[in-house]
Amino acid sequence: MDIKVYSTPTCPYCHHVKDFLKENNFEFEDIDVSKDQEAGRHMVEKTGQMGVPVVEINGDFIIGFNKAKIKEKLDL
Repeated sequence: MDIKVYSTPTCPYCHHVKDFLKENNFEFEDIDVSKDQEAGRHMVEKTGQMGVPVVEINGDFIIGFNKAKIKEKLDL
């Protein structure tokens, strides 16, 4: 499973997403869009969303810490 979390260090909901994934033993790539502008542009281009967190699971994007949608995509 390919999971990416587009985040910033100061975003509390980003930390919630990452903690949730860790608690459920999912490995993910943490992409800090405050440092990686190319990744930030990719995120905005794909979602139209400028805020974080954005979670990408196998190419599908979930805006915000939407626990129900994340659980659905992860088959939890």
